[in-house]
Amino acid sequence: MKSIITLTTDFGTWDGYVGAVKGVILSLNPGAEIVDISHEIPHQNIMAAAFCLFNSCSFFPEGTIHVAIVDPGVGSKRKALLIQTERYFFIGPDNGIFSLVLRQERLKKTIHLNNPKYFLGRQAPTFHGRDIFAPVAAYLSLGVKLDEFGPTLPKIVRLSLPRIEKRRGRIIGQIIHIDNFGNLVSNVTAQELSKIKKFKIRVRNRIISRLSETYSEVGKGKILAYQGSSGFLEVGIREGNAGLKLGVKIGDKIEIQI
Repeated sequence: MKSIITLTTDFGTWDGYVGAVKGVILSLNPGAEIVDISHEIPHQNIMAAAFCLFNSCSFFPEGTIHVAIVDPGVGSKRKALLIQTERYFFIGPDNGIFSLVLRQERLKKTIHLNNPKYFLGRQAPTFHGRDIFAPVAAYLSLGVKLDEFGPTLPKIVRLSLPRIEKRRGRIIGQIIHIDNFGNLVSNVTAQELSKIKKFKIRVRNRIISRLSETYSEVGKGKILAYQGSSGFLEVGIREGNAGLKLGVKIGDKIEIQI
């Protein structure tokens, strides 16, 4: 069975950065199967990368190696990581990029990548994706044992979702992600809403009085709320862009009135 290596980056596809990363992997393991999850993460947006990985990684076969490179701290003292969970491996910077996947994957081991034997011969301080993460992924796919890459790391950086505030008659959450269609993803889980029989959802000056299951339940251009595929409460517009139309940005409030 071929080794699957996924890539999630903020590189875009205009420059040759993605190609260079793939070239390193394939030079070391020509049999690797490389899958692009996304190269359009907003520049240096670690939380957006974490959310993208959270939404996609669990659908891959067991043993998949997930490489995530959104690395504003490249060249600094931040560590390079190799993480083993029950089902997968994750490679990338120690900046919180794996925080959300570790909410759903059981952590087994974390390695600090510091063995230059498995890096490219000469590392550029601004391109660890090519010179450290890519070769490590290739060597791992070839069967190199985890302990060969470096020592165990007892603690890593974790990002946390904004806390939900509960006040009398209200639950106040935040918009944590806006997808490419302009749908607004909140930090309020479907599980949280399942405890409430009647509620209204407020975003900016718009009120939504019920949850929909599909876009077809409302007219074209109408706003709706629904449980997104990631399990969070989302707000969208049928055949429209809720982010643009409502003027909402990441960090804005969403309120559930009970």
